[in-house]
Amino acid sequence: MKNWRCTVCGYIHKGPEPPDKCPICGADKSEFEEVIEPSTGIGEGLQDDGGIGPVPEAPVAGSPTGTGARDSDPQTETFPGGLFQRLVGLMLKHHVHPVSVHIPNGVLPVSVIFIILAVFFESSTLQTAALYNMVFVVLTIPLVLFSGYIEWRNRYQSALTHRFIAKIIAAIVVAITSVMAVAWWIVVPDVLQAAYPVRWVFIALILIMLIAATVAGFIGGKLVFKD
Repeated sequence: MKNWRCTVCGYIHKGPEPPDKCPICGADKSEFEEVIEPSTGIGEGLQDDGGIGPVPEAPVAGSPTGTGARDSDPQTETFPGGLFQRLVGLMLKHHVHPVSVHIPNGVLPVSVIFIILAVFFESSTLQTAALYNMVFVVLTIPLVLFSGYIEWRNRYQSALTHRFIAKIIAAIVVAITSVMAVAWWIVVPDVLQAAYPVRWVFIALILIMLIAATVAGFIGGKLVFKD
């Protein structure tokens, strides 16, 4: 049985041929390369029958061959300026994007729950709490987008498969809708009040933002966990 590695995301496929599409990132069959098992000369030829030869390990996330970086170390990419290059290397090494994206993905659902409760109970306190949560999300968006761009450019070599395109679109939708929601809320403080004629448009905007964040998080999870 052969092992095939996706050179975009590092996914390992076992079979006589690589898959037509990578199930993780959507890369084409041509982006797969065969993983050649090292030969030790001990028990050679006995692997398929339970021999004593070593079993090759799957690439480890964060290593040059485990991140889908097409055999290049993401921390050695060329960037203008030494300080910026070191910053990028540290961001990749310490997984800033997967960590930072948990902030909006965790706070957004809380904000949506507060909004629903504020509408149901007509509570100005819950409305204020929801607004503060939304402001916090907007403040974290620049870091999430920048670290996501760094991750995509270096670990995934700016691949534009359907999965990455969907994730990029979802991230942009979250950024735009969150800024729109906060700006709307500041201009019209009573946006959730029953007397406001288009409050359901505002609520629909919030739900679109939540759906987009869920899509981006789902795709990101598949890229990180390779399942």
